[in-house]
Amino acid sequence: MIEWVFWIFLALIFYSYIGYTILLLILSRFSVIRKLTSETELPSVTLIIAAYNERDIIPAKIENSALLDYPMEKLSQLWVTDGSTDGSEQLLRQYENITVLHKSEREGKIGAINRAMQYAATPIVVFTDANSMLSSNAVREIVSPFANPKVGCVTGEKSILKTETGYAITSGEGFYWKYESFIKKLESQVNSTIGAVGELFAIRTSLYRQVEPDTILDDFVISMNIAIKGYQIKYVPNAVAYENSSANISEELKRKVRIAAGSIQTLTRLKGLLNIFSHKMLSFQYWSHKVLRWTLVPFAMIFVFLGGFYLFFAKGGTVYSILFALQSAFYLFVLIGLLFRNIKSRLHIIFAPYYMVVMNYAIILGIIKQLTGNQSVNWEKAKRFNF
Repeated sequence: MIEWVFWIFLALIFYSYIGYTILLLILSRFSVIRKLTSETELPSVTLIIAAYNERDIIPAKIENSALLDYPMEKLSQLWVTDGSTDGSEQLLRQYENITVLHKSEREGKIGAINRAMQYAATPIVVFTDANSMLSSNAVREIVSPFANPKVGCVTGEKSILKTETGYAITSGEGFYWKYESFIKKLESQVNSTIGAVGELFAIRTSLYRQVEPDTILDDFVISMNIAIKGYQIKYVPNAVAYENSSANISEELKRKVRIAAGSIQTLTRLKGLLNIFSHKMLSFQYWSHKVLRWTLVPFAMIFVFLGGFYLFFAKGGTVYSILFALQSAFYLFVLIGLLFRNIKSRLHIIFAPYYMVVMNYAIILGIIKQLTGNQSVNWEKAKRFNF
């Protein structure tokens, strides 16, 4: 029995992290990538930024927005500072051509977005975070796929800034996002990217519907609601949002636990998408890329390690010896990452196993937090390295 479960869980982990990617690579070979010509007349765009107590980063974000390669007469900025107590509202009102929405009550990011969307008067809305700096071509690139009427949402690229020598968390997070970006690229070619990144994504304003006020993963739910309607989510790697990594592993763990709790919540909010017979390819991608990782993989990793240890000593043989050696090497790198997490290093890849284990540990904590009702919709901002 242990042997069967061991192999099933091992196959599950392999498929989730490697097998699905290989399948996408194969399917992408048969996909027709249509080159779309941008519309002659660029659409008017509203840049929506929900900012809670972001006074320190506001000047840099305003300067970054002013450098965007997009006609300024077609680019509106709408900031929502609900609940902020650091003077963000007063600072923003000193700038021209910026609309500021503010009220003293804090209702979370999705509350701010729901409110902001009532004021969006342009056909395209671009969402970005205050602490994410955009590449100069970001808006121009992200609106381009909307030339295809089947596209309802476009997600950009999240890039983690790091120096030549970075801490374990910086290296691990950067490596992970490169891997995720590769999957998003393949998904976009095959059908539809699963979910958008909150740092930078755009939607057709007409497709937005109010999201439940206690929603944690607002970017994912907003984008997938559009996909469920039959529209595609496309990924544009040239539209880049730059973000500094978390200041330390504790801050990153806090962020990951919240995301994991939101993931479990999302399973109930998008329960219709779990039915592969209703949404076919979209549901298959959802299960492969997200659901398995959110539910089974963290526990499978624990069982595979303990089961592999047992089978190595109880059964022996070449296969179990090799698997036990590989697992031992993997967790040795996890231990190295743990011991040297505050040491700068140029060998970024050695911290990838450490970051992977931290992510799966966070998922377990997030599941517990969501099921016990201890996860607030309000985000406690994680400390990050400064720009």
